[in-house]
Amino acid sequence: MDVHGTVEAGYEPVRDAFAANFARRGERGAAVAAYRHGRKVVDLWAGVRDADSVTDDGSPADAGAARPAPWEEGTAQIVRSATKGVAAVVPLLLHQRGQLDLDAPVGTYWPEYKAAGKERTLVRHLLSHRAGVPVLDTPLTPAEAVDGVSGPAAVAAQAPAWEPGTDHGYHAQTYSWLLSELVLRVTGRTIGTFVAEEIAGPLGLDLWIGLPAEEAAGGRAGRLAEITPPPAPEGAGLRVRPKKAVADAYDDPDSLTRRAFAAITPHADENDPAFRAAELPGSNGIATARSLARLYAALIGPVDGHPRLFAPATLTLARTEESAGPDRTLIAASRFGLGYMLHGPTAPLLAPGSFGHPGRGGALAFADPESGVSFGYVTNGMQKNVTADPRAQALVRALRSAL
Repeated sequence: MDVHGTVEAGYEPVRDAFAANFARRGERGAAVAAYRHGRKVVDLWAGVRDADSVTDDGSPADAGAARPAPWEEGTAQIVRSATKGVAAVVPLLLHQRGQLDLDAPVGTYWPEYKAAGKERTLVRHLLSHRAGVPVLDTPLTPAEAVDGVSGPAAVAAQAPAWEPGTDHGYHAQTYSWLLSELVLRVTGRTIGTFVAEEIAGPLGLDLWIGLPAEEAAGGRAGRLAEITPPPAPEGAGLRVRPKKAVADAYDDPDSLTRRAFAAITPHADENDPAFRAAELPGSNGIATARSLARLYAALIGPVDGHPRLFAPATLTLARTEESAGPDRTLIAASRFGLGYMLHGPTAPLLAPGSFGHPGRGGALAFADPESGVSFGYVTNGMQKNVTADPRAQALVRALRSAL
């Protein structure tokens, strides 16, 4: 597999690990980037960006199939829950500017949210997965999930699965409607508009929550990678067998786990232009690896003359532990700050002070303030992993060895 792009001297282990992902870990198309102290030190891409060469089950297509389109320097990819880390920038910036009180009840800004025993839910509970609404009693259809109305109405009416603030469980899908409606009520703007106008635009990022029509219709449409199941060669070590309790939770249709990930039923077609155009800040952000790494670099320090986005106090909020221990949704232990996963067994990042977010199936982005490092990885070969994807972890280990 030909690997394209550049690495600074000393970061060659990352290139080697990236190439090994294609050779040994079933990678199809991907990119990885890293910054250190505001300077780009890794920028690599390889593979293919479409599904022409595989069938629905990931097996090779007929020999006569059209040649798959190559992954290009500017190829962008849906990053699933890595979007949560992008979206979390918005409420933290609003707090930093004095527009949002993290310790205020959500109902202060969104009165309808007080229903069904949620009147004491605080804004910080939404960001730390302590709100108690990871599931919907009546799942939304894909069309309802993206209409901008049904999702917020559903979570506002939903009774919590536990008393808000007393426990935590990953809000896999409902995070989208909780955060988007909160931001809309506070600012009068959608979260995608805020990201475009105040973050992606000024920093020059290829990053969207809600792909604009002009991007979908223009040159970018030809560079968007399609999500596809990966091939699974015998002995490739693509998947880590989950613990029995975790496997049982995913197999049980009545479990909090299954219901949380099924808040949209049936699953949306993530390659559908209508889905990509929607604003789901928990799951459908589109980005390049370079833009994810650059964003996280800007959270912790200046980048190319742009001042850092997070003041020291805001950075502390992002990575101070709010939730830890057994996760009622993920079953395994998890750690969250405000809006971000923190380094730990469920989501291994670079070092104990790192904060960021993985995306189910592979994507990962984070920053580590102590080393000045930020990292972004995107892939179109989605795998079964919810957090610690072996391809991403191989890249993180290589990056750590290069520091």
